[in-house]
Amino acid sequence: MPAIEGDWLQAIGDEFKKPYYRTLYEFVKNEYEHYRVYPPSKDIFNALHLTPLKKVKVVILGQDPYHEEGQAHGLSFSVPEGETIPPSLRNIYKELHNDLGCRIPNNGYLKKWADEGVLLLNSVLTVRSGAAASHQNKGWEIFTDRIIKAVNDEDRPLVYMLWGRYARAKKAILDNEKQLILEAAHPSPLSANNGFFGCAHFSKCNAFLEKNGLEPIDWQIEDI
Repeated sequence: MPAIEGDWLQAIGDEFKKPYYRTLYEFVKNEYEHYRVYPPSKDIFNALHLTPLKKVKVVILGQDPYHEEGQAHGLSFSVPEGETIPPSLRNIYKELHNDLGCRIPNNGYLKKWADEGVLLLNSVLTVRSGAAASHQNKGWEIFTDRIIKAVNDEDRPLVYMLWGRYARAKKAILDNEKQLILEAAHPSPLSANNGFFGCAHFSKCNAFLEKNGLEPIDWQIEDI
């Protein structure tokens, strides 16, 4: 697995020394050696590499990486340039259009959001090809909870977008009164009509950032 550097290493570096992480490391290493696993190993920590802790303004939590060829690249909900936009992301774009008037782009590459300060974090960072949830309960959840806690410990305003039951459960480890927690249904086609559409999280997020003297997120993904 690639190394973590900078302020993330300072915040969560002790995790690498713990027994659970050594077990997780050996499991992931074996998976990459014997199966097709996503994302490519160099991209496992992309969310951290692209969005340093000190720059995090927003956290969007996903569950697992996409498990089909070419989709996962280390950012929740995002796919690389040239890949078909997944259904959940299409619904995110629809809500953005209705909420802020953003044009619906022709791609699902969300690196711009990461560069803007949106931590696009999955709770589980790897998955075996074609086998959804195959790397759950192997230790990743402990590690990413520590990442979430590091953000919670930042003494400044920022925003969490918790979509769906799995993400909303993370509210239990968030207790910073300076930070805003937004909750809604998951943007999946199975649940988007049950409270994701119309949640207005993107405008609420930007209003909160501006109220606290911060630059709002430019949510518009450009066409490729």
